[in-house]
Amino acid sequence: MKKAQLEQEVQRQLSILRRGTAEIVSEEGLATKIRSSLVSGKPLRVKLGADPSAPDLHLGHAVVLDKLRQFQDLGHQIVFIIGDYTGRIGDPSGRSKTRPALTGEQIDANARTYFEQVYRILDPQKTEVRYNGEWLSRLTFEEIIRLASRFTIQQILERDDFSKRYHSQVPIFFHELFYPLMQAYDSVAVEADVELGGTDQKFNFLLARQLQEQVGQVAQVAFMMPILPGLDGVHKMSKSLDNYIGIAENAVDMYGKCMSIPDGLMEAYFTLLTSMPEPEVQAVVAGIADGSVHPMTAKKRLAFLVTERFHGTEDAAAAQANFENVFSKRASTASADIAYEDVTLPTEFAGLPDVAVMDLLFGLGAVPSKSEARRLIQQGGIEIEGQRVADIGFRVSLGHSPIHMRVGKKRFLAVNLQKANDHE
Repeated sequence: MKKAQLEQEVQRQLSILRRGTAEIVSEEGLATKIRSSLVSGKPLRVKLGADPSAPDLHLGHAVVLDKLRQFQDLGHQIVFIIGDYTGRIGDPSGRSKTRPALTGEQIDANARTYFEQVYRILDPQKTEVRYNGEWLSRLTFEEIIRLASRFTIQQILERDDFSKRYHSQVPIFFHELFYPLMQAYDSVAVEADVELGGTDQKFNFLLARQLQEQVGQVAQVAFMMPILPGLDGVHKMSKSLDNYIGIAENAVDMYGKCMSIPDGLMEAYFTLLTSMPEPEVQAVVAGIADGSVHPMTAKKRLAFLVTERFHGTEDAAAAQANFENVFSKRASTASADIAYEDVTLPTEFAGLPDVAVMDLLFGLGAVPSKSEARRLIQQGGIEIEGQRVADIGFRVSLGHSPIHMRVGKKRFLAVNLQKANDHE
C-alpha cells in the first residue's frame, strides 16, 4: 500500500471510529496503531470486559457494542472478556457503596444469556471470548503482592468514587481496591491494543496503560463512549431504575419506549444508536429548534430506526403502525370527549428548551405544591401527549405548542407556548 493510500485509510478508519466518542487516550496513539496494523496485516486487539452482573442488556450497552462492531467491520479482532473473577468482587466504578459479589452459578447463568444478546450486534465468528479466570485464578499470592506493589494507595484513592466514599467515611473494603488492578491485568494477559468502555471506566483504563508499559507492552488506547441517559432523561440507563430499553424487548415495546424519551435526548440517541449521517442528525436537531421539524415526527423516525436494527424493517413498520393506531385513537377520543383547558406557559420558562415536569406543574398552578406533583407522578397521574410520566426528574420539551397534559383523573391542560412568547 502506497503512503498516500495508507494515510487515507488511517483517516477513514479514524473518521468512522470518532463518531459519538466521548474521549480517546490518545487519538494520535490510535492512528499509530491503525497505521501499524495496516502495514503488518495484523489486526488490532480490541478489548471489552464485562462482569455479567445482570442477564439483560439494554441500549446503553449497545452504545459500546456498536463501536466494537465498527472495529470488527474494519478488520480488527474483538476480545470479549467475561469477568468471572472480577465479578466475584463487583466493579465499584461509579458506586457509592460496596457492590454485592456474584456466585459462580450466577455468573455462568448470566453469561449464557449475555451472548444471546451480544450476538445481535457482534459477529460471533469474529469475536474471541475469554474468561479472566483463565489467568487470574493461576496467580500465586506472591504474584498478587508483586502486582499490588506497582501501584500506591494514593493512586487508587484518586479515583472519584473511592475518594468520595473515603471522605464521606463510607466503608471501602480492601478487596475492592484490587478490582482496577485485576482489570488492568486483563489487558496485559490478552495484549490489548485498545480497550473500550464507558467514561466511568477511565481510571481503570489508564491504570491498565501504566501496567502494560511497566511489563514491556505498548500501552493500550483508552476508548471511551458516553453514558446513555435513560428514559427519564436524568439518570444513566439502568434496569434497576426502570428507565431502560432492553435490546431483547419485542418490537412494539421497543418502539413505544423510544417514543417516550424526552425530546432533548434525540440528538444523543440518533448519534449513538443509529447510522444516520451526522449532517442529517444536525439537520433534525436544527429543525426542532427552529420549529420546521415537529419533535413527534423526529421521534417516530428515531423509534423506527432503533426498532428496525433489532427486529427488521417489517416488524418496525408494524410497531409504528400499532403506535400510530393507539395514539390516533387517544387523540380522537380526547378531541371528542375531553375539553382541554387552555393555559399559558409561565413567563419564567419562556425561551427555555425544556423544563422539569414538577416545576411546570407547580408554575401552572396545576398542583398546590411540588410534593403533590411528586405524588401524582409516582401514582401514574401525569401524562404528556398521551404518555405517562414515570420519573420525577422528567423534563418537558418546550419545542412545540400546545403541549397536552393530563393532571390527575379529570384535569386536562393545553399549554400554549406562543402566548408566553407574546409577552416578551
